[in-house]
Amino acid sequence: GLSALYEGTRAWLNIPLAVIDFETTGRDAESDRIIEIGIVGIDEGVIRFREGLLVDPEMLIPEDAIKVHGITNEEVAGAPKFHELLPHLGELLKGRIPVAYNAPFDRAFLLEELRRAGARIGGGDFVLDAKAVPAFDKELVWIDPLVWARELLTTLRQRTLTAVTEHLGIPLENAHRAVGDAEATAHVLLRLASQLPEAYADLIRIQERHAAAHFRFRR
Repeated sequence: GLSALYEGTRAWLNIPLAVIDFETTGRDAESDRIIEIGIVGIDEGVIRFREGLLVDPEMLIPEDAIKVHGITNEEVAGAPKFHELLPHLGELLKGRIPVAYNAPFDRAFLLEELRRAGARIGGGDFVLDAKAVPAFDKELVWIDPLVWARELLTTLRQRTLTAVTEHLGIPLENAHRAVGDAEATAHVLLRLASQLPEAYADLIRIQERHAAAHFRFRR
C-alpha cells in the first residue's frame, strides 16, 4: 500500500519520481537478467539527475539481444552483479515513485532480481525496504507513459518509445541504452503531463482502467 503522502489529492508532479529503464538479456523476467540500469530523477517536473549502471548478468548475453542494445559480454565483464548494486540502487530510488515506459516489463524484471538478491543476501546488511523505496513494493502500480500515449496520441500507428518521441519532437539519444530511454521516457511524461489527471491517486486509478481495457481489446 501507499503511505498517506501519495494518497488522495496530492499532485503527482509534486512527488519525486524515478524513471527506470532496463536493458536485459531477453524478454522473460524469470530466465533473463538485467544488464544495464538507467535511472532519471524528476523533482517538481524538472530532471535532477541521470545515472546509468552496467550489471554483470551472470549469464551470456544472446546475439539477438546484443543486436538490440549493442551491449556486449566484454562490456559487462567485471561490472557489479545486481545484488552488489542494490544499496546504491536503493539510494537512487528512495522516496521516488517509479515510472517506466511499458512499466510491466521493467517492474517484472526488478521484482525478479530483488527476489534473487533477497535469497542471495539472506541476513546481510541490506534490507529491502518497500516503505522507503516505493519501486521495491510488490503491490505498487508504476506510472506508465505508454498507457497514456495510447490514449492521447490516437493518430499514431505505433506507440513505441521511438515513435512517440519522434512524434512529440523529443530527441531520443542512445535508443535502447538504459539512460537514453529513461531520459526520453521522462520527457514524454512531462510533455503529456498537462493532459493527465493531476492527482496521483486519479492518475493511477484511470491508468489502470485504460490498461485493463487495452488488454481486453488486444486478446
